[in-house]
Amino acid sequence: MTFKPVILWTDALIYLLLATVTVFIFYARRKEHLRDPWRQVVHSRIGTAALVVLMAYGAVAVLDSLHFRKALPADEKGQVQYATEVLSVFDIMVTPLRERTEKTYSAPFATHLYAKETLQLADGTTARVFPRLKHGGSHLKDPAKDRTTDIVQKSAKAVAWGVAAWLLFSLVVIALVALRRKESFGATFGAVVRGRSDLPWHVVLLTTGTLILLVSWLVILAPAYHLLGTDKVGQDVLYQALKSIRTGLVIGTLTTLVMLPFAAMLGIMAGYFKGWIDDVVQYLYTTLNSIPGVLLIAAAVLMVQTYIDINPDLVQTQEERADLRLLFLCLILGVTSWTGLCRLLRGEALKLSTADYVQAATAFGVRNLRIITRHMLPNVMHIVLITLVLDFSGLVLAEAVLSYVGVGVDPSMISFGTMINAARLEMGREPMVWWALAAAFVFMLVLVLAANLFADAVRDAFDPRLNRS
Repeated sequence: MTFKPVILWTDALIYLLLATVTVFIFYARRKEHLRDPWRQVVHSRIGTAALVVLMAYGAVAVLDSLHFRKALPADEKGQVQYATEVLSVFDIMVTPLRERTEKTYSAPFATHLYAKETLQLADGTTARVFPRLKHGGSHLKDPAKDRTTDIVQKSAKAVAWGVAAWLLFSLVVIALVALRRKESFGATFGAVVRGRSDLPWHVVLLTTGTLILLVSWLVILAPAYHLLGTDKVGQDVLYQALKSIRTGLVIGTLTTLVMLPFAAMLGIMAGYFKGWIDDVVQYLYTTLNSIPGVLLIAAAVLMVQTYIDINPDLVQTQEERADLRLLFLCLILGVTSWTGLCRLLRGEALKLSTADYVQAATAFGVRNLRIITRHMLPNVMHIVLITLVLDFSGLVLAEAVLSYVGVGVDPSMISFGTMINAARLEMGREPMVWWALAAAFVFMLVLVLAANLFADAVRDAFDPRLNRS
């Protein structure tokens, strides 16, 4: 084989999460009490636009979770060895960004380095000049005159290709909608354009069109220029920002998988059984809340890091080492962040335990486990969904803060936190290197903003008080 598949721990959990979401979608389609709220979510224009953006981020994360190792040339015995470097499908797709490294800093769209160097000129003299970049704008003969024109021409080409791709995508979507509704293409087209379709397809098409134009612009201009500049070691900042998406989504989603069982089980048990079980659960989350979260996470991360250093046989490559630390960070964040949801579920379970249908089930001798799974859990799922979606953005920001203080992901792993941590010293340079921090800020802003807007739509759809009003 030309490659060897590699499944990291977080990759396996991402696949499990995708399978769980797929099963839940098919399950929710058969349940009216779940189908109606989600129908309200997708009918929300802001919620739909946010969902499209989150799906774009998720697509990048999934492609970056398909890892493998390339095969090396066979040795004298004919045995095939594999490279120690672990790559992903996304790395292959953005190979120009990954391999086109410069000597050091360069500004966005620059053709020369950001700092002067002493070079020997053609006439034998030396001078302090800005050296020409190896890759950025290397196709230009006279960058001072040709760069602006070249950028405008490539941008116009990108817009033309993007509009063509968007129109083709829109026609295919409208044709599929017309086929599903059993209407003519013209009638469906008019309904979509006027915003009178059953779903806000015009919002989906406009948001997708914006993303297509952006991707087209990146595809055409990124091989010619460093669109977001380069860092201290000459690595493309755009590549770092795109690679950080997976880390942020892993922190935000996998942590919820760890947090949910603790919060749901203990919260419902405390509210349903009451008595000494309630006292024990309250003691647990009250004690855990009394410990400073950052100190607890820092201590746990350092212990895990020390254990990995003492047992180097646990991992074979640097990527596996960094992934193992990321996995333990998700576990630690999940263990320390379940208390809020547990408190909410306890209060709701206390109220539901006095409901007529729960009292009737108890009087008929229904087992406690069946009452919890068939009556209690379905009636608190709206709180679970709302809390998980709201906590997602907080977890993404938590990774940035923890990596900034040095107890987050492994330093070799690209993330928003490591980008911000590296930019801390760059902001003190003269002239200031601002583009790495700006890139991390913009990508995080879009991700967190989309998650918050989608969370608002989910809250409005699943909150029974808002539905009654």
